[in-house]
Parts: sequence; structure tokens; C-alpha cells
Amino acid sequence: MMLYLWRIVATFQDHGCHNTNIYPSEYEVSLLEAHELSTGPLSILMTATRTHTQVLISCRNNRKLLARVKAFDRHCNMVLENVKEMWTEKGKAGGKGVNKDRFISKMFLRGDSVILVLLS
Repeated sequence: MMLYLWRIVATFQDHGCHNTNIYPSEYEVSLLEAHELSTGPLSILMTATRTHTQVLISCRNNRKLLARVKAFDRHCNMVLENVKEMWTEKGKAGGKGVNKDRFISKMFLRGDSVILVLLS
């Protein structure tokens, strides 16, 4: 079944938008999306959302977020709850770094700032 859906998508991509009879139906698209969410890279976020487990998110600003995922989309935009943001600030005159953190009850995280997501 999934191979059939992949062939539909590949045919659509090969032939462009000129012929309307090669578009996958809404049902076929929903099956493909469900398969991707259960087996693809976004399955980590789906698992975290369903089981309410914490994830560790590494961001582009060199900060880490430990949080629970409430919702997400295909761009990795996320609604997070109970967020602990962690970072290191450099000390004066090249001294040792100081670890800092703060708590944020609810947060929207834009997906383009996400580098890595780990289940914890």
C-alpha cells in the first residue's frame, strides 16, 4: 500500500501539474502523512506528544530546552510546556563559564531555530 502511495507521489513529481488525474486523493495523502508521522523523523515529536515525555531541544542560539511538546507541525514549529532553558555565559576576563537556566511555563518555538531533538 505504501509503495503504491510513493509511486503516486513520484509520478506526480515526474509529470508536473499538467495532468489532473495523477493527483493523489485526499485519502491517499492522509495515509502517506500518517505513515511519515509514525516512521519518519517527526515520529520523535509524535511520540513525545502522545506520551507526554520530555524532550531535549538544541537550538541555534546555543541554548538547550528541556520541555514537554504540546503540539508541532511539519516545519518543527512547537508549542512547549514546562520549559527549562539552559545556557552558559562566559565569565569576566576569560574565566570559567557560568551555567544559567530559567523556567518558562508556555512557549512557541519556531522550527528554523531547532538543530536537534532528543527524547529524554
